[in-house]
Amino acid sequence: MLKKPIIEVKDLTVRYGDRTILENVNFEIYKGEIFVIVGGSGCGKSTLLRQIIGLEKPYQGQIIIGGEDFTESEGNARLEILRKFGILFQFSGLLASMTVAENIALVLKRYTQLDNRQITRMIDMKLSLVGLKGYEDFIPAEISGGMKKRAGIARALTLDPEILCFDEPSSGLDPISAASLDNLIINLNTALKSTMIVVSHDLASIMKISQRIVMLDKNAKGLIAVGTPEEMLNHKNKDVYNFFNRISS
Repeated sequence: MLKKPIIEVKDLTVRYGDRTILENVNFEIYKGEIFVIVGGSGCGKSTLLRQIIGLEKPYQGQIIIGGEDFTESEGNARLEILRKFGILFQFSGLLASMTVAENIALVLKRYTQLDNRQITRMIDMKLSLVGLKGYEDFIPAEISGGMKKRAGIARALTLDPEILCFDEPSSGLDPISAASLDNLIINLNTALKSTMIVVSHDLASIMKISQRIVMLDKNAKGLIAVGTPEEMLNHKNKDVYNFFNRISS
């Protein structure tokens, strides 16, 4: 049975002025998988994620989401595609002056017609999913870094997105908190069947959570490998092999 892509990146080229970051990049992300974007510093990992979620338009190429051309979409058609995404930013993106519950409620009040009672119930459900039930009235400064990430995930889940994106989820966390967050990502993927795109440089996390990986390279201005964790560990490309086996060149 052929796997069904939910995202198709076709001949993607990204330029800032005269500087080319990515050139003729092609790959697919399958529905329901945890797909991880890796590579050295400055290779374009975050740039690629911004392209996928529509924060930037490419110099050339297409991003196809669920069969729809996201790159050329406009108006309501574009909004419908955008609603497919939930995003955890690197530093959680929570508004510091609001409680955890208020951060989630902000999304619900803006994008749904739910009344206050329904909003309260929805907040309770999302916080329970990420293990933060009981922390509704805490502001971000009162909770740990790992809890902030979990609260950010709860907010990303608010509108039941088909695709969840994580930008360096383990950044700034101690090893125990990072491992706990890895487990949460895996459990949510299993429970919700949502597609997950993760940008990461944390090799332990990458090998634990990923089902498939794309590796970008700064000199190649694009991808140099796509495959499962096992395929990356045994890759014929020396740079790929060294990266995943922690061998310095």
